Amino acid sequence: MIESVHAAQRLDSRGNPTVQVDVITPDGSFRAIVPSGASTGSTEAVELRDQVDGVYCGKGVETAVRHVVEVLGPALVEKRLDPATQLRDIDALMRALDGTPDKSRLGANALLGLSMACARAGAAAAKVPLYDFLRAEAGLSEGGLIIMPVPFFNVLNGGAHSGNAMAFQEFMVAPVGAASMKEAVRMGAETYHKLKKVIEREFGQAATGLGDEGGFAPPIQRPEQALDLLTTAIEEAGYQGKIKIGIDPASSEFYCVDNDGNRSYDLGFKDKTPNRLSPGELSALYTELLAKYPVVLLEDPFAEDDWASWSEFNRHCPIELVGDDLLTTNVERLRLAKSKEACNSMLLKVNQIGTVSEAIEANNMCAQLGWNVFVSHRSGETTDDFIADLTVGLRAGHLKSGAPARGERVAKYNRLLDIEDEVLARGQKCPYAGAGFNSLPALGKVPK
Repeated sequence: MIESVHAAQRLDSRGNPTVQVDVITPDGSFRAIVPSGASTGSTEAVELRDQVDGVYCGKGVETAVRHVVEVLGPALVEKRLDPATQLRDIDALMRALDGTPDKSRLGANALLGLSMACARAGAAAAKVPLYDFLRAEAGLSEGGLIIMPVPFFNVLNGGAHSGNAMAFQEFMVAPVGAASMKEAVRMGAETYHKLKKVIEREFGQAATGLGDEGGFAPPIQRPEQALDLLTTAIEEAGYQGKIKIGIDPASSEFYCVDNDGNRSYDLGFKDKTPNRLSPGELSALYTELLAKYPVVLLEDPFAEDDWASWSEFNRHCPIELVGDDLLTTNVERLRLAKSKEACNSMLLKVNQIGTVSEAIEANNMCAQLGWNVFVSHRSGETTDDFIADLTVGLRAGHLKSGAPARGERVAKYNRLLDIEDEVLARGQKCPYAGAGFNSLPALGKVPK
């Protein structure tokens, strides 16, 4: 049972306030810290900010902290809910207390901190690792294989995550040819360091500054420039054919609709030199990139409400097509996307929906649809490594947590290494998803 709840305002990786929650049970004290996004979908759950001038630039979260301490926490203690068996009931009670569809009254950042901390408390009470607890919460088969996911390292930053002129937000390297998580992390780190040398050679040492997620942000503008840098780094690291590429344009950030309803995408939006492409022209650009480079995943290539472009592109897209702003980890958006055949994969961000059980519900719907799930951090991260256990627990097969640099990013990768070591030490098999990262439903991912 939950004995007490504490909360405090702390900082995320961008130096902005976030919510930290501690849940105390007879098994100990369990902590969670909530992340925050920069490029956010309009249908995301709402994180509550104080908006007090002169205090953290209006981004304080003391109101959300009070909601944890004065509203949510006391209600959970009074109801005597057990995190070991009643996580869904805990999350449902918090949603009822908020009473809004987007959690805007009490704040998704207040609810999520409690939900994550309660999951950790539940795992401790059940005397199982967090990933096993989350697997049980998802209704996945007990005793199944622990499958280590492919890490997609965001090594080149653009868009809202950097100060360069690149419109596309993320370029990722994915070591699908590794044999284990240990080898995958090594391959990613070595390629990251090789990329730094390639950038220095091309643009000088001053061009190796980092974006929000630890990736480099050199003075480039066209996606071909980024992909050429990556392929060169992969080749020079000796991993040609073993490391593939993922792209997240985060296109809602440069989507335009004029007064006549004409849609376009401005690839020059960052340096104020318009370079507008029609949806058809942007689709053709993606097709050219997929044909030329070893890209295996494309996330948010079109804006969240440009359904026609999504559906048309999905008809012939040969790779994993991931909805982020399009879906916002929300089952209602999933249903809509399925009706329009808009994509075949969901980006799972727990703070987009605001509770762990709702994120699991969205994951399970994807499994039933035969879609993939790609677990993700946020650009404003913390050292909380919850999503590493979540990815393993849900057998999602792949995740992204930024570059293999900066503490808030490597915390997730280090946790995955710990999980692999832990499972192997028990004498159990611990296969690496590898090239099959997007076909795990065949390995028993569909919940009972």
